[in-house]
Amino acid sequence: MYALRILFLVLTTIYLAPATYGAALQTNSAQDNAKYDRDYALEATMLGYFGKDGARNPTLKANKGDRVRITITNGEQMTHDIALEKLGIKSKTLQEKGTSTSITFVAQQSDTYFCTVPGHRAAGMVGSFEVVEGAVLGTSVAGQLPMKNEQPLNLDFESGTLKDWTATGDAFAKPLISQDPSPVHEKDMKIGFEGKQFLSSGGTTNYKLTGTLTSVPFKVTQPFAAFRVSGGALQDTRVELVRADTDQVIFHITGNGRATLLPVVVDLQPHLNKDIFIRIVDNETGISQIPYIKNDIWAHINFDDFRFYPSRPNFPNELKQSDIIVLPPLDPVLNAGLSGVEAAKAMTPPKGFKVTLAAAEPDVVRPVSFTIDAKGRLWVVEAHTYPTPAPEGQGKDRILIMEDTNGDGTLDSRKVFMEGLNLVSGIEVGMGGVWLGAAPYLLYIPVDDKTDKPAGPPQKLLDGWGTQDTHEVLNSLRWGPDGWLYGTHGVFTHSNVGKPGATDAQRTKINAGVWRYHPTRHTFEIFAEGSSNPWGIDFNDYGHPFITVCVIPHMYHVIQGARYKRQAGKHFNPYTYDDIKTHADHVHWVGERGPHAGNFRSASAGGGHAHAGAMIYLGNSWPQEYRNQIFMNNINGARMNIDNPTRAGSGYTVTHRPDFMAMNDSWSQWLNFKYDASGSVWAIDWYDKNQCHSPNPDVHDKTMGRIFRISHENDKWAKVDLTKATDQQLVNYQLHPNEWYVRQARTILQERGPNKKVHAALKNILAKNPDATRKLRALWTLHVTQGLTDKDLNSLLTHDNEYVRSWAIQLMAEDNSVSPEALKRFASMAQKDNSALVRLYLTSAMLRLEPGQRWEVMEALVQKGQDKDDHNLPLMAWYAAEPLATVDVKRALQLAEKAKLPNILTYMKQRVEAIGTDEAKKALSDFNARLGMMDHSGH
Repeated sequence: MYALRILFLVLTTIYLAPATYGAALQTNSAQDNAKYDRDYALEATMLGYFGKDGARNPTLKANKGDRVRITITNGEQMTHDIALEKLGIKSKTLQEKGTSTSITFVAQQSDTYFCTVPGHRAAGMVGSFEVVEGAVLGTSVAGQLPMKNEQPLNLDFESGTLKDWTATGDAFAKPLISQDPSPVHEKDMKIGFEGKQFLSSGGTTNYKLTGTLTSVPFKVTQPFAAFRVSGGALQDTRVELVRADTDQVIFHITGNGRATLLPVVVDLQPHLNKDIFIRIVDNETGISQIPYIKNDIWAHINFDDFRFYPSRPNFPNELKQSDIIVLPPLDPVLNAGLSGVEAAKAMTPPKGFKVTLAAAEPDVVRPVSFTIDAKGRLWVVEAHTYPTPAPEGQGKDRILIMEDTNGDGTLDSRKVFMEGLNLVSGIEVGMGGVWLGAAPYLLYIPVDDKTDKPAGPPQKLLDGWGTQDTHEVLNSLRWGPDGWLYGTHGVFTHSNVGKPGATDAQRTKINAGVWRYHPTRHTFEIFAEGSSNPWGIDFNDYGHPFITVCVIPHMYHVIQGARYKRQAGKHFNPYTYDDIKTHADHVHWVGERGPHAGNFRSASAGGGHAHAGAMIYLGNSWPQEYRNQIFMNNINGARMNIDNPTRAGSGYTVTHRPDFMAMNDSWSQWLNFKYDASGSVWAIDWYDKNQCHSPNPDVHDKTMGRIFRISHENDKWAKVDLTKATDQQLVNYQLHPNEWYVRQARTILQERGPNKKVHAALKNILAKNPDATRKLRALWTLHVTQGLTDKDLNSLLTHDNEYVRSWAIQLMAEDNSVSPEALKRFASMAQKDNSALVRLYLTSAMLRLEPGQRWEVMEALVQKGQDKDDHNLPLMAWYAAEPLATVDVKRALQLAEKAKLPNILTYMKQRVEAIGTDEAKKALSDFNARLGMMDHSGH
């Protein structure tokens, strides 16, 4: 995990643009010998910036006009910098532990300092710089030790003993330390204790020890108290103040994950003249049960110098609850390194379900991707080459064809389809062959159905797929309802995709998002961009795709032409200005320290930030509560999450449901899962003690792999071969309650090509079936078999069902152009249609047309005030309207002036300004002058 974390942070630096801070970029260091009125030194870590006195993100103060230097030293092997928000200056970026850099400036106004590396500010690397009048440093009143029987209590341990305390457990057997550096802490740790002694429950050396230390009760005689604490920011390493009469904990605090003792202030006014006692707790061993996760040396607590104060004391390095991001205990690891049979037994599926081991090593090793064909067989990719691409022609990956021939859940038939492949990461079958994502290529291998062997060599359909980060290459191939082959792509791999031999101008860049490829037109395009490392895509009953991603919030409803929140980097269109955020109302990790800090501690929230696979269950045998629910594997949490999408506005809100099941095995790594003709679900398990990507191939186990089947008691095994079905049978399958039949039959009909009888039967379903989802199935199959005319689609624009109208819009714009008649219909719908979903599809369609054709539709859509709070439409409308600025500056500004959607006016002015021509400058100046005389509060 540490290796991945380093890799992630190294890669994020690629996307930092120093030009963002212009000429104010600071690179000064120790070579700057000027004198400074205020010279601050901070240590930079993911936990925050720390001063020499241990304060986290301390408030740095100066008088106006002071010359200030802030120096940061990297406290860990990670990427960090420091910047001032208002002043717009940024230091150089640090990577190596112990390296330093500075920013210098003259204090003129208060400001915020922070780390610009994506995600670090949100994780807590942010503090305040204040310009103050008068003294910069404050003073504090003196405190006194509590008394009992007219004698001061030993709450500062200056007696050198545990007098007035009672210990249990081993942690406080020899707790008093009189040296700094401490003999039980790492040598570079500064403790900073008061007097001659401080107390520790084991330090970083003996962190495994546990126990409690309890003081004698004493009366609260002053309104405030303070003490010093450090150590683990863990629930079970804490200091408690307890009412003696009720045993109620009236105050508690943990350490902050640092060694330096920091003062903590407690308001005791509600407890004056009551007896309290101090309880110091260390119930955390820090022992990790996961082989590649180090033990936590912060599983201890340090304490010193409890005193009363007559008024609230002022400490510049005071530790406050808000400064601490407390981590819950590590999730219990029940099992690790189980056999396949034992692993299946260890899982805890819901009542009525069972998990069967279908195959295990050596019959299947390192399964990275799979699909199910029209005969119910599994085509499984074994990724022996990963993580390092082999030289051309020297790949070691292979494809297996596996089958359960008798319905017992065991894959008892196994064939090798092909060997010698290189870095295969995704597979789909259909249209006469096998489709493979194998960076730098998208491959097609024709299949001989009689022999289950290749009917020819692999064909390179596309090249230019990147391999910079080989766990973020093209993946998750899946047929869409529209007949395109869809796939996903990660953010830290940079692809420039085109047909072999294509020039750079003929290629398409992608480094995060969803792409698609048409199997007969051989057209490639980006369907939507953004997110992080999606490793799963599926479509619901209405043909709407969803992806699951990692590190950032995990769930996105994929809209054609959308731009989503990115883990790192910038959108290819510099005028994007903002992007669409997650459609989920939750994350699957705990705490506020960022996604990585929740690893292996987030069982209560779903298991953690890393997800693989996406399955929207549309089988017909599982209980109805699971239909149209999104299943994903939580890798760190070794459990199957379920999210529930519900319609909201133009799209969806996705809520968390109780986890489907836990694998109860820390080596479990399910990468994908799909339902079959029986309604059962097959899942491939990479199974490896190392759960995270590393460019070092030696950290991965190369001998293991599993396939499991999840079945419900309602599932009935069926031996199928849809390739032998007649055309009419395939049409009838469009009405089947199990979507597996629907999709397989549609792909076979697409391969067989246009057929008038097929078209007539499908149009009958489209016209007469009362169920919108069945109408859509007929519509999609008509589309993939070339059975729709412009007249057919035009007639559907007035259909009473919003889903049918929406899909008619998308299919009409498939070729990036529409007829003048259709464009007029679109403009009328933009004005009059009452469906936000239809307006979303209209916006997507506009993104596919030449900007000059968008005017009337966009002028209507931006004035739909009812969409101002919609999750998708305001930004989608901006993406479609943005290019209009280069077509007609004045008209674009007029469009924006009339807009009732948020930010359209602001963004359009920004876009016009970016054009930079004299014409654009004059148009903007005239517009601003006129705008200033009018009321535009509606914007």
